[in-house]
This record gives sequence, structure tokens and C-alpha cells, in this order.
Amino acid sequence: MDDKETPRVGAAVRRRRRALSLTLAAVAERSGLSVPFLSQIENERARPSTRSLECIADALKTTAVELLDAGDAARTVDVVRAAACADDPGAPAGVRALVRGEHQMHADEFTGEHDAGRELVLRNDALLYVADGTVEVEAEGRAYRLERGDTLYLSGGVRHRWRASGPGTRVLVVSVAPHMEAAEQ
Repeated sequence: MDDKETPRVGAAVRRRRRALSLTLAAVAERSGLSVPFLSQIENERARPSTRSLECIADALKTTAVELLDAGDAARTVDVVRAAACADDPGAPAGVRALVRGEHQMHADEFTGEHDAGRELVLRNDALLYVADGTVEVEAEGRAYRLERGDTLYLSGGVRHRWRASGPGTRVLVVSVAPHMEAAEQ
């Protein structure tokens, strides 16, 4: 098997660990592996050896084969059609996920009037892009008015809120997924 086609098991390990309500520390204790190494595996920054994967599987009361089967392919191509938002009854009105599943990146499209109202703090970095309309953003006590084509970058931990006015407003918010532990700079 080509290295580029090796399944990535990090998300499968994380899903299984969370399903069992285990902390990384608990899995580390059960597997004999370190918390930092397990975190790197879950965040796809390290690949476990066969032996390490077997230790993790034992700690998670499963098998290495089941973790590999549940792993994500290293290369993913997924098309999200514009009509997809009509097919998702659980999505809030005016919000469409642009990336399906649990990946390193998260992206949503907001259409129409939107008022976050409350202050938001994202764990990881995000980019807000105004495709149409006007958006008012307050970030760390400063106000910004964004118009079509403008972008605003927010590093993780920045307190902010934003409001889109008008039915024709379209905003794309792209961020490092909340389950990812972004590297500090």
C-alpha cells in the first residue's frame, strides 16, 4: 500500500475514546503510551506503529483492524452540492456546512440576516469572508465593517461577535476544526 493511501486512524481513535468517555490520560495509562503521543495520533501528526495501534486498540476495547477500518483515507475528495442544505433538516436556517464529517478544516456558509448576539470565542484560527452584502464585526473591543470581497482573520481565542444585515448577505466562515489542536506559534 502506498504511504499516501495509508488510512489515518486519528479520528477513529478519538471517536472511540469519546464514545467510551475516556480521557487521553486514561488511554495513556491503559496503553502504556504517552498523552502527547496519543494527542499527536488523534490530530494526525503522528502515525502509530502496528504495535502501538494494538496497544491503543486494547485500551479502547476494540481491535487494530476495527480502528483501521474506521479510519479516514489519507486523501479525501468530497463534493457538497449547493442543494445539500435543503437535505439537512438538522441545520439551522441560513447555515450550510461546506465540509462534511470530521476533518482538520471546518467551513460554513451563512446566508441572509444573521446576528450572533452573544460573544464567540473559537478554539482555533478562523477566516470570515464576505461573499455578498455587508457584515459588522466586533473583535477584541474594535469594530470592523466588512463589505463584499473583504476578509477578517481571527486567531484562536479572540473574542468576537458578528452581524450580517440584509437577505442577500452571504458569509463564509472557514476555521481549523474545533477538535484539532492547532500548533502554537
